[in-house]
Amino acid sequence: MNDDSEYFEEVIQAHEAIERWFALEEDDAALERLLNRFSAEFSMVSPLGRVLNFEALSALFRMAGGKKPGFRIELSELRAIALHERGATVSYREQQTDASGSYTDRRSTVVFEKHSSGRVIWRHLQETFCQR
Repeated sequence: MNDDSEYFEEVIQAHEAIERWFALEEDDAALERLLNRFSAEFSMVSPLGRVLNFEALSALFRMAGGKKPGFRIELSELRAIALHERGATVSYREQQTDASGSYTDRRSTVVFEKHSSGRVIWRHLQETFCQR
């Protein structure tokens, strides 16, 4: 039986790393640790419908590192949609703010792969903006 807490913890830890990466100037090792959370076959549908693969995600992170002072992410409504031997599908709500006053609210669904070693990685992410 799978436990959803390991997937929820991965959502939280990944967003803490993303928050730091966008808000602070960190070294290449921090970026490498962040990118290691994602499958080489990663895909994402952004809130505006843009499709990104791992290379596009990597380029986005490289470009945005340290460029959003005061960047904060608040997570809520974590919910396991499906748990199985090889991973899980989890949904959550994500609210982002930064020092400029920018605010976004989105609902996200992530598909996780779980390797035989127990390592959990991000395989697919779908994000949708919420209306205020």
